[in-house]
Amino acid sequence: MSTKQVSNRNDPVIESHADLITPMAAGEKPKERWVIGTEHEKFVYCCKTHHAPSYEEPGGIRDLLMALTEFGWEPIEEVGPNGSNVIALKGSDGAVSLEPAGQLELSGAPLENLHQTCAETGRHLTQVKAIGEKTGKAFLGLGLWPDKTRDELPIMPKGRYAIMLNHMPRVGSMGLDMMLRTCTIQVNLDYASEADMAHKFRTSLALQPLATALFANSPFLEGKPNGYLSYRSHIWSDTDPQRTGMLPFVFEDGFGYERYADYMLDVPMYFVYRDGKYIDAAGHSFRDFLKGELSVLPGEKPRASDWEDHMSTAFPEVRLKSFLEMRGADGGPWNRICALPAFWVGLLYDQNALDAAWDEVKHWTMEERETLRSAVPKLGLKAPIPGGKTLQDIAGRILDISAAGLTARGRLNASGDNESGFLDPLREIVARKQTQAERLLELYHGEWGGDLSKIYDEMSF
Repeated sequence: MSTKQVSNRNDPVIESHADLITPMAAGEKPKERWVIGTEHEKFVYCCKTHHAPSYEEPGGIRDLLMALTEFGWEPIEEVGPNGSNVIALKGSDGAVSLEPAGQLELSGAPLENLHQTCAETGRHLTQVKAIGEKTGKAFLGLGLWPDKTRDELPIMPKGRYAIMLNHMPRVGSMGLDMMLRTCTIQVNLDYASEADMAHKFRTSLALQPLATALFANSPFLEGKPNGYLSYRSHIWSDTDPQRTGMLPFVFEDGFGYERYADYMLDVPMYFVYRDGKYIDAAGHSFRDFLKGELSVLPGEKPRASDWEDHMSTAFPEVRLKSFLEMRGADGGPWNRICALPAFWVGLLYDQNALDAAWDEVKHWTMEERETLRSAVPKLGLKAPIPGGKTLQDIAGRILDISAAGLTARGRLNASGDNESGFLDPLREIVARKQTQAERLLELYHGEWGGDLSKIYDEMSF
């Protein structure tokens, strides 16, 4: 989730509805300037007890953040009720930030190719492992805490999280689980024009269930199997229906920036950020804010950064800001972090691949897309698709299309290899017809003998 760094009193006031599409239109770039921004989260735990460390405890989250300054990261502070807290770091590799229960996230820098992404990931994980060894902490690559109740998890001192934690139970039964117990891998990608954005949005939204299946890695909850392969994905089904889902309007004729802005205006607000503080606006309407009628900030109209903040509070399967965010994947091990951006870059950054991928899914109805989205958390690659087949039946073809797109990009490393090798972990899943979640369940019921503590050895970085 986003980390605010500066106040916004000097931002321009939104004067018209046309201003609402400005961030989206500003994201347009020629193909030669398209970049890749990868985000990945991991769970932090104490090596001796497996407990999730609090912010304040010795060797806890605050100390981990400060230890990372040894590698050149600069602290970002937020003023809270009890003083200033370091809640993020900034550096040449992007930003390190905190999720609500202390999950550690790298929001990577915008990079030109996947070889750079892999190197960035390697630097980050090497750094966190080094500080973990000094403090007795380690890091778990899963989509869901396998053995923690909500009450066992700490809360980070970050203003927007207090507002969201208070609001989530009003709108869904699993919003707190989303905030406290999940981790994901995401990639942020560019577009050339409004039409290009719409084409990429439709294709990636239709194929997001395949990404969920390929990256399914959250089969345990509170110490036992939960009946799902991606429980993290299931959580989104009852987090907040007004800000999640498959967005049927994206597939309608004429979809573009203005239609997405209209959608965002219908998403209830969470907060307004003023003078270093978050003002609780949960459930209020941004439309009222545009009219200067927001009750928590009477007479004041929104600024550009208020709208950009608001755009970060919707959580559909694909999200539009000044780039497109792919949001369907569970957190996972090292090689999956590079595989997720490879999957989407291959499909979306080459025109032939994008067209071929869309041809695979364009005939699906909205009802069929919704049915698939609902089936994937439990069934993974066995989820049925139109035509009497399953995701397993098209996964290999989609990976071939992605590989062809990566090959066409021609981005080589020093050894002369292109980027398609980063898809190998996904090819292995398809070849074995077994997701990471199914492999973990096999271990749990087999050689682990039901001892879920073994997962810490198996899935730590």
